[in-house]
Amino acid sequence: MRVDLFDFDLPEENIALRPVTPRDAARLLCVTPPDSFADHRVSDLPELLREGDVLVVNDTKVIPAELRGQRHRGDHVTDVSVTLYERLDEQQWKAFARPARRLAGGDRLHLGDGLEAEVKSRDEGGSVSLRFALAGPALDEAIRRHGHIPLPPYIAGRRPEDAQDRRDYQTIYAREEGAVAAPTAGLHFTDTLLQRLADAGVNLCRVTLHVGPGTFLPVKADDTEGHAMHAEWGTIGADVVETLNRARAAGGRIIAVGTTSLRLLETAASDDGLIQPFGDETALFITPGYRFKAVDLLMTNFHLPRSTLFMLVSAFSGRETMLNAYRHAIAAGYRFYSYGDACLLHPESRT
Repeated sequence: MRVDLFDFDLPEENIALRPVTPRDAARLLCVTPPDSFADHRVSDLPELLREGDVLVVNDTKVIPAELRGQRHRGDHVTDVSVTLYERLDEQQWKAFARPARRLAGGDRLHLGDGLEAEVKSRDEGGSVSLRFALAGPALDEAIRRHGHIPLPPYIAGRRPEDAQDRRDYQTIYAREEGAVAAPTAGLHFTDTLLQRLADAGVNLCRVTLHVGPGTFLPVKADDTEGHAMHAEWGTIGADVVETLNRARAAGGRIIAVGTTSLRLLETAASDDGLIQPFGDETALFITPGYRFKAVDLLMTNFHLPRSTLFMLVSAFSGRETMLNAYRHAIAAGYRFYSYGDACLLHPESRT
């Protein structure tokens, strides 16, 4: 499909630079295709869901993956930054570099007191392979000490990252370190809301998908067939699979919290809708025409125009429905993107 079919205009004042407090006070637009839009709050979720439903959350934990420092090549020194995105072993990472053209194999990087790395290789896409002098837990601790939260460019371009972001840009149930971007639909949950959902008979299951920087990359192709998704590592345990399949067989609905949870569930589902245990990479790219197998509802934030995420929600609820929903949200003053409001999407009717 043509990428320009997923374009829309968004005023800058609708882009959220900070989350609301408390988290579950964010607005929630309920979308029922083809044209029903209802304004709620995230705190209304216990009344909007049903006993027997299951919320599937992504418990990945964002690491401070952006490292800033200097490249040393002989007597020449220049400033660089790298964003780690894939761990290769106890000592090596793949990273996106800025500016990548300043790096070459053999360069030494000084990224903080006691944190040094050698550039092993660089590809044409701006990705580098780094071998650190430290390894294992010592390297992890050094990254935590010197790293910065890699805020999305639409926030980082308008204000610097600060200590508050270390709290705000993390879900309350995050536990598996490895993401360089937050599964932002989950940022709206509080302990109080989770307890109210449990009291209403709504179950909670955890899966893990380590969100990579590819979530921020623009679609440069003119057609969706020309875009390649970055692979991300995910896991779904056997106990979670049993809970989900049993709940659905009993008439409960599976509600994916975020596009990351949805992509992982759909990757792990067989054609009959049964979810299988999973532990591998996924590069699933969902566009209109995709047949959803495992997910009944989707809770997600408001996404960028021409992005793979807006293509995914268009596939789920219908392109025209989502364009109209976003027009409604913009006119009503909803806040967009990572720190913004959310929507609860029902699927487009399919015959």
